Amino acid sequence: MEKKAFCVMGEAASIGASVCHNQNGSSVDQNHELDVYPLSSYYFGSKDAIPFKNDTSADRVQRMKSNYAAHGLRTCVEAVILVELFKHPHLLLLQLRNSIFKLPGGRLRSGESDIDGLKRKLSRKLSVDEGGDGIEWEVGECLGMWWRPDFETLLYPYLPPNVKKPKECTKLFLVKLPLSRKFIVPKNLRLLAVPLCQIHENHKTYGPIISGVPQLVSKFAFNMIES
Repeated sequence: MEKKAFCVMGEAASIGASVCHNQNGSSVDQNHELDVYPLSSYYFGSKDAIPFKNDTSADRVQRMKSNYAAHGLRTCVEAVILVELFKHPHLLLLQLRNSIFKLPGGRLRSGESDIDGLKRKLSRKLSVDEGGDGIEWEVGECLGMWWRPDFETLLYPYLPPNVKKPKECTKLFLVKLPLSRKFIVPKNLRLLAVPLCQIHENHKTYGPIISGVPQLVSKFAFNMIES
């Protein structure tokens, strides 16, 4: 069966994923249970487009070098947000230019905490405005960290011991959704609900960080709350 993403702000549809249990068949302890609410519980709207730099790889490297010289290590925070669809967990992803997939989030400001920065980024990309319209985001545990040892190298899911001055760190946080919420997405982005089984080890389509998310959440027992 072909498995596709379900686009909540455009075209498409789909299915897939699994539930986590111990080897003896019992579910994981309550601390690692995760309530996953149906996609149909949420409202999706749009707002004005937000600007994105349309530059080359060389431009990005030069910008990273300039930022590092001015501020040091670049820290990014990204959200892992799950919803239920067809009785399976789906990951919410943002898509830019119909080809680039991203987890919601972005770069921290100087002196900004991980949690405050992620809440700000989620409000900017998924709420009416950066203030979040009074809506609070429940940011949970850090699921994983990725490191860029040098400006032109790929991100690694660990910090090599010989690297004393990494250039970038990306942290993934679990963000738990309430029973209902309004998602207001910039017009130049698409919000997709993608089944975990489609993402798993699919580096070619989603890149190493997103394709590794199913493994990061495998410790949770999904409590699928159907509509």
